[in-house]
Amino acid sequence: MKEFWNQRYREKEFAYGIEPNEFLKEQLAQLPPGRILFPGEGEGRNAVYAAKLGWQVNAFDWSEEAKNKAIRLAERFGVSIDYQVGEFEHIDLPASAYDAVSLVFVHFPADKRRLFHRRLLQSLKPGGTLILEGFSKEHIRWNSQNERVGGPKDPTMLFSIDELQDDFAGLGISVLEEKEVELNEGLFHVGTAAVIRLVGKKN
Repeated sequence: MKEFWNQRYREKEFAYGIEPNEFLKEQLAQLPPGRILFPGEGEGRNAVYAAKLGWQVNAFDWSEEAKNKAIRLAERFGVSIDYQVGEFEHIDLPASAYDAVSLVFVHFPADKRRLFHRRLLQSLKPGGTLILEGFSKEHIRWNSQNERVGGPKDPTMLFSIDELQDDFAGLGISVLEEKEVELNEGLFHVGTAAVIRLVGKKN
């Protein structure tokens, strides 16, 4: 899978565009800038947007090609982001370090999802905000009809509300909804998608 993502991000075009995710954009508008973490950040569209708003940005991904494009994008907009390359297990995640964590279409293998989500929850400061948008289990019927809408083909990597509530126990949840949306993000998030959106503050 690592080579798949390196190949995708090696292309000249930005796979998911350079504009931020709309749901993330809405949520950041409600928060004062602080320190924010972007796991699985890909080519940097969301991290760079947060940096433009004045956030101190940390990001990571396992793709060196992703980092290269993210740094170029940050330079293009005159901002700085701290971007690490590595496997999740080897990324240093200090406890209670971040004012916000953004998970935008970040889908981990089913056998690691809960552990990874709980590590990210631990990295939030008390009162810090988690923002998540990801594909729900209902999305299988959409990406089986339309390759361009993206998302995992393995249903165990897709989200359910119950799983996310369990993974992020300890959050005071203000938004938790499953809905269909029209994606228009670059080349590979185009069309109707089934998503789950979650926003919560760490108790």
